[in-house]
Amino acid sequence: MRITDHHHLAYCTNIHPAESWEETLHALKTHVLQVRDRVSKDQPYAIGLRLSERAARELIGEDGAPLLAFRGWLADENCYVFTINGFPYGAFHGTRVKEKVYQPDWTTPERLIYTNNLFIIIAELCPRDSGGSVSTLPGSFKEFGADESQIFANLYACARFIEELAHESEKDLHLGLEPEPLGHFENTEETLAFFERFLAYAPDPNLIRRRIGINYDTCHFALEFDDCKTSLDAFADAGLRISKIHLSNALSFDPQNPEAVSAIHQFDEPTYLHQVILNTEPLTRFKDLPDFKEIPSAATEGRVHFHIPLYATPLEPISSTLDHAQEALQYLKAHPQCCSHLEIETYTWAVLPSHLQKDLTDQISAEYQWVLAQ
Repeated sequence: MRITDHHHLAYCTNIHPAESWEETLHALKTHVLQVRDRVSKDQPYAIGLRLSERAARELIGEDGAPLLAFRGWLADENCYVFTINGFPYGAFHGTRVKEKVYQPDWTTPERLIYTNNLFIIIAELCPRDSGGSVSTLPGSFKEFGADESQIFANLYACARFIEELAHESEKDLHLGLEPEPLGHFENTEETLAFFERFLAYAPDPNLIRRRIGINYDTCHFALEFDDCKTSLDAFADAGLRISKIHLSNALSFDPQNPEAVSAIHQFDEPTYLHQVILNTEPLTRFKDLPDFKEIPSAATEGRVHFHIPLYATPLEPISSTLDHAQEALQYLKAHPQCCSHLEIETYTWAVLPSHLQKDLTDQISAEYQWVLAQ
């Protein structure tokens, strides 16, 4: 939905289990339209698509007919699509995802082909006045020891593909790399350094600046103890595009409080990675909650990669990083041209502890209300 003259807001449909196009469309026809009827009955409603590799192939089809049919359905329902989450390639619910969410990474042709397919889709669907974005992983996962030159080669090939589609469609299309804890690059400093190397590699650096930028996730940057305004100013000073802002919320706790340490382990579940970062100098990082055992005495705050609803207040002695999402929205008020694509991204509904769960439509609607109230 358009929330200002310049900004579009959606929630990411990765919250709904769906791997085939049939399953994805079913979720749109049921859950998404229920949310639309709550929050945006009288204006065009934006959908933040999540498409698996399989669903993207099936939507394009052999002759493009499913995509054209979907475009017609969007028009009939007064809906539009301005962004696609292209981070998870395959199954994202009901199975052990963990570090597999980074596979295949940007060293592989599979990741390039999948992302190109997403741009074929978004170029067809997005309105001209919004343009279209796709978000993706930050190249790879640190543990994989990825060949960065191959990441650059595939990303540059993708940028050229996006550029061609942008000219053909006369729409502003762009890819957002999403820094995440323990990703190939994960914080402000590493993101700036990655793009500096990428721009030096690229035959046409301006092509990169036009078509590839940053998907700024407020949960992820809060986890890194990065200051929101400082980070966004640094990216602007470097001439880097903010492709999309994910509005999301992480957990915060006192690692010296035994009750807080005990409480945080209730969020240990087998589906997703829940990286833990402590505010030592340098930061102390743990790959996942089960690895979080030895606590440095210098640590006064810990943060956990577990997306909780924006409106939710965890039970004491746990708190959240909600202030980072608030600061991002305040930054947009002061710098409205910084980014026009906003997406609520709380995908963990199925694994939330019971005291944070409510009816799914109620939860998503409440997150919209929180954002709009800001």
